[in-house]
Order: sequence, then C-alpha cells, then structure tokens
Amino acid sequence: MAELADVFRQYGRQYLETFGEAVLPSHRRAIADIAACRTEALGGYLVQCDSCAAQDKAYRSCKNRACPKCHRNDTLHWLDKRAAELLPVMYFHVVFTLPEQLRRLVRGHQKTLYAVLMKAAAEALMKIAADPKYVGGKIGIMALLHTWTSAGIYHPHVHCLVPGGGISPDKSSWISSRKNFLVPVKALSPIFRAKFLEMAQDALPCLQIPREVWEHDWVVYAKPTVQGTDNVMEYIARYVHRIFITNHRLLKVENGEATFRYRKTTKRKKKWRHCQGTMTLPVMEFMRRFLQHVLPAGFHKVRYYGLLHPVNRPLLRRVQLILGPAAKSKEVNRTEAGHEKEPCTANCRFCKKGRMVVIARLLPVMKRPELPGLIPARSPP
Repeated sequence: MAELADVFRQYGRQYLETFGEAVLPSHRRAIADIAACRTEALGGYLVQCDSCAAQDKAYRSCKNRACPKCHRNDTLHWLDKRAAELLPVMYFHVVFTLPEQLRRLVRGHQKTLYAVLMKAAAEALMKIAADPKYVGGKIGIMALLHTWTSAGIYHPHVHCLVPGGGISPDKSSWISSRKNFLVPVKALSPIFRAKFLEMAQDALPCLQIPREVWEHDWVVYAKPTVQGTDNVMEYIARYVHRIFITNHRLLKVENGEATFRYRKTTKRKKKWRHCQGTMTLPVMEFMRRFLQHVLPAGFHKVRYYGLLHPVNRPLLRRVQLILGPAAKSKEVNRTEAGHEKEPCTANCRFCKKGRMVVIARLLPVMKRPELPGLIPARSPP
C-alpha cells in the first residue's frame, strides 16, 4: 500500500532540485520528518513476545503535525478535553471563507494573515451576536483554520463551533439564541469583510489589496449542528492534527504520478451532491499541493475566543453551573466504538497470542540526509 512517506523518500530530491530556495523551512522539515517517521533514523525499541519469544523492532514516530501516521492519540486526548467544555445547549457550525482574489496574498504572508483571518472571523461573530436582536450576550467560539479542499486546492477558511447563546452583560444569566438561528449571515458577511481588510492593512501596511474584493459578498455559512455536536466535534478533530491527505486515501504512486481518492461536489437541480472520485496528478504537483498546507512553525490552528478563551475559564464554569451538569465526556463511547487509546505494548504479529514487551532501546541511526538541503529529521531525546 502506498504511503506519503514513500513519495517523499522517492521524489524528495527531485522536488528540492525543482523548486530550490523557494521551498520554505517548514516544508523542508515536513519532508524530512515524514520520510524518517517510524524508520531506524529516529530510533525506537526492540520488543519480544512474552509467549513465543519472537523479536521485532518498533520505531519512533516523527510527531510532525503534517504526518498522516502520527497524532491518533493526540486527537483522542483533544476530544476528551473539549468534551469537558461542552455546554448542554444547541451548537452552531459557522464557516468564514476568503474570496479567491485574496488567496495568493494570504499564502505569501501566511503567519500574519492566517491569524488575521481567525481573529476577524471571531470578532465579527461576537460583534453581531452582542446585538440584543440576536443573542445580546457574550458568546464563545472555537475556531479551526482549514486551508484545503478534498482535492488539495488552496482554500483558506475558518470553521467555528459556537454555543447557541451567551452570558448576559451582568454575568448573572444565560441568554439562549433563537431555535435553529444564531445570527444573519447576510449581515455577518460585510462585518467580517471590513474587519479582515482593516486588520490586514494594519498588520501589513504595504499590502496591495485588490479593489474588487470590496464589491462582492464574502461567503459565510452558519447552520445548527442538527447532526449532533459530537459529530461536528469529531469532524473538526480530524483536522486538528492532520493535513490534506491521509495514507488510506493514497491509492498508488507509479510512473511519476500519484493517484488518490477525494470527494467530488456537483450541483444538480439546485442541490449540492457529494460523491467519491479519484484524481491522478504528477508527483511534483501532488507534493506541492500537500506542502502548501503545512502551517508556519509555531502557528496555532485552533484558537478560542469570547467565553471559551482560556482567560474566561471561571466565567465558563459559572455558565456550566447556571445551565446544569456539563456534557459528559465521550471517552467511553469512543472506547466502545473501538477507538481506545493505543497501549504501550502490542499483540504479537507472529503467534497472535502473546504481547510484545520492550527489552532494549534502539538508538537513532545518525546518517547523512539522503535528500540534499533538508533540515535533518528531529531525533528523540
């Protein structure tokens, strides 16, 4: 079965020679880490079955947030923490999208404009929600930056999960939103547009913003989570520690081309429909699509605003007391569904009966990087 790491090992040299100095340090780091993930380059452990005495090697993971093989347990831990913060109210899923004319500018100033995008979306939402015609209180927002479509096209947008209501200005009561309605997106769109452009110009005074972006409405989507808040949380969690593609979607890599599955969206009779499709790209284009979604080092793709901001934790606890018992953690349900955390030992793949026990540590193999110009893969302490 093809893996992303195989692509980087086989074509990484060619990619670096093709794009040269244009390859960002974060992209070089991602290539090096993913190529070395779970190989002798990072070291690991020698394990032995406690039943048949068979031995095997278990190599370390790279822990790069762009790696499709890492972070499964991190995702489960993140979900557990978020479950403890859920309120027993209707939640809304709000999406803010940038127009196509700004995507090139944003990609050229990622660290600054990604932060501006998330902050502008949150502030616009909090401003309109504070109006007594809609909520009239302080709302909470969990925002997640998402930069790709299913086909890997660069498409920066922000997903927000918002409780249906807010704390009153005097902090004494909870004000619920209307049923199945949070705020009007037609009024929210121009507020978001104005805030983003103003913040972007303040952060980058020399930025040349196209005039046409003022002439069109920006796409803002908002709907109640009728499928359940837990399902939306699961959807968002998939992208907290992952990126454009996972290994199970990569079908084959051969003859200089990569084939993968993606979700096609078509419009028939004024309705959008989704179906599975396959796409084949030259390997260089496939790698470029993947790496353009690697975030700048140190950038936080999940941020919290308003009632959910860390500084407002005491206020959130007060709201939970006002509303009653907080939502229960879904850890038990995930365990029942077969998503329990991975144990420190594994079943023996030889006899299928025993457990693999660590008997020795394998040090990292400090080889000269095979791909010139790469930042060496991080070795564990």
